[in-house]
Amino acid sequence: MAQALTPHPSTPCSAVRALTVEARREGARLVLIYRLTGDLGMLAIPPAAAADRTDSLWEHTCFEAFVGGEGGGYLEFNLSPSGQWAAYRFDGYRAGMAALEMAAPRIETTRTPDVLELRAELELPDAGSIRVGLTAVIEATDGTVSYWSLAHPPGHPDFHQAGGRVLAL
Repeated sequence: MAQALTPHPSTPCSAVRALTVEARREGARLVLIYRLTGDLGMLAIPPAAAADRTDSLWEHTCFEAFVGGEGGGYLEFNLSPSGQWAAYRFDGYRAGMAALEMAAPRIETTRTPDVLELRAELELPDAGSIRVGLTAVIEATDGTVSYWSLAHPPGHPDFHQAGGRVLAL
């Protein structure tokens, strides 16, 4: 079932009409399908590139998942429409960040004049129960950035807060 992401109240984006994510578990695999509908000509969407691990993807249009299990640690996955990706492990809130060693995710991006869809399959370190924060960073062609999430904890946009991990899988 598709879950609607909403922009943080301080970062609206009129070019986006809707942004949804379907998320499901298949054992230790997490399958995500992001679907953005809107005026794609007004959005800065990274062009196709080599499907390499790349840092700082969150500075531009990027789809993300924050995955927490038992304890205070969590994982962050950045998935670019370009096909580039990043994965990190944190020991606690923004603490102990390290690259997550994993197989490259499978990322497929399709685009029409008004729909951008990114499908990703990620191998998680284990098959235990998780809480997921589904998020996106959307950059407009004028350089403004909006932050989208299933849930926005109080304050400025901050996807690392545990309060944003609201989907149980």
